[in-house]
Amino acid sequence: MAEGTADTSDLSTDLCGIELAGPVLNGSGTFDAIAARRVFGDEVVSGFPFDCYVSKTITMNPRPGNAPYRLWETPSGMINSIGLPGPGLDGFLERDLVQLAEFDVPLIVSVMADRVEDFEILVNRVAEREEVAGIELNVSCPNVHSGLIVGEQPSETEALMKALRPLTAKPLIVKLTPNVANPHEVAMAAESGGADSVSMINTVKAAAIDPVSTRTWLGAGAGGLSGPAVRPIALAQVRSVASAVSVPVIGMGGITDAESALEFILAGARVIAVGTENFRDPRAGALVSEGLPAALARRGFASLAEAQSVTLD
Repeated sequence: MAEGTADTSDLSTDLCGIELAGPVLNGSGTFDAIAARRVFGDEVVSGFPFDCYVSKTITMNPRPGNAPYRLWETPSGMINSIGLPGPGLDGFLERDLVQLAEFDVPLIVSVMADRVEDFEILVNRVAEREEVAGIELNVSCPNVHSGLIVGEQPSETEALMKALRPLTAKPLIVKLTPNVANPHEVAMAAESGGADSVSMINTVKAAAIDPVSTRTWLGAGAGGLSGPAVRPIALAQVRSVASAVSVPVIGMGGITDAESALEFILAGARVIAVGTENFRDPRAGALVSEGLPAALARRGFASLAEAQSVTLD
């Protein structure tokens, strides 16, 4: 490389000590790696579209998910009401985890519970597996002891983190909801309790009315909006949170290409996650990675690290 020439091709980075070949993750629940391999074969392994994989959220017991219908397409977005179907902790550890480890990228396992005691079991049992690089805490469930949604209350978030932090040295990542007035306060509480990173945004509360039946379309009555429609909200919240905490932020919300991914990095995200776009194109993550060097060069950055160090006015 000639002297003075920018090298934007090296996208390697890290996330709270997890070494990554690049900054592109998947949003939890938006890319079923096991199903993709079953359909497309081993080329999914050799050409895996993400630099780090985040599992579907795991709960203590198996869940069937919400009643249909579960999806509704909106202009520039999608409402989902999937309901976190899954095999439960035992099923995940016995079957899914071994298969996910074959994708040869760091694995972050997402977990959720409505009791601190169950969160403790989930974190303990998942963290002891060597295949797992980190744990994402989905805090969108009400605490059965208080009736409060953990991720909407700074005090609840901090208390949960203080209970879980001593259980493992592996990174703990708190998935933040956008459905609060001041998400930076929840992020600060997560950091105070010992979180290594925060991930944002989750979906925005939404509903859909069937124009034919004039009833709510989704079986659960409502769901969460994602896709490009939420990107401006996500960018504003990522910027606010990144300026309030010192732990790295995983930014997501309507990323469709390298340019929109770079916007999140410039807003303060350390790494980004592709979500809804995976439903349209299973290679969306790879296309973001492939486009990032050119996107960085167009904006005058010599490297990903330089873009990550930007502080917006």
